[in-house]
Amino acid sequence: MVSPSPGPLPLRVLFVCTGNICRSPLAEALFKDLVRKRGLERRYEADSAGTYGYHEGDPADPRTIRVGAKHGLSVDSIARALRADDFDRFDLLVAMDRGHLREMRARCPKAHQAKLVLMPGYDPEGALKDVPDPYYGGFEGFEEIYRILDRCSRGLLDALESQTLETTGAAVSLPRA
Repeated sequence: MVSPSPGPLPLRVLFVCTGNICRSPLAEALFKDLVRKRGLERRYEADSAGTYGYHEGDPADPRTIRVGAKHGLSVDSIARALRADDFDRFDLLVAMDRGHLREMRARCPKAHQAKLVLMPGYDPEGALKDVPDPYYGGFEGFEEIYRILDRCSRGLLDALESQTLETTGAAVSLPRA
């Protein structure tokens, strides 16, 4: 079991992929939308980052924005690289694939390792090891990651909500990544 210590609410969640233009901004938008629809805005904050700053300062990939819009989401994040202070600032850092998780573990201080989890670990279908990167494919790949991230985001929020989160900073137990 992973037990990040969230501190005072809201619980801060960071979604991480490679360049922060495809998977992680879509995961951020989906998670924020689910939180809003459930009336939990005071309990959660979300952001996204990339393991590398290839696209720093750019909006999400146009296909990411398009798939989000098709499903009623505004994908408005601006790409940024994962920073050392993110391990302190965020209560949960969610990697899109095992490569991102390895990279994050290598950079993360030992005291914060328990905050690192893998997004497919929250897929109720449980068949995925990684959220595939749609960057080099067509629009259907973005539709596929939308479906995957939708399931995983619901699973993540359900897992968080099933825990007892107190404003005094109770620990959150989550499945091992």
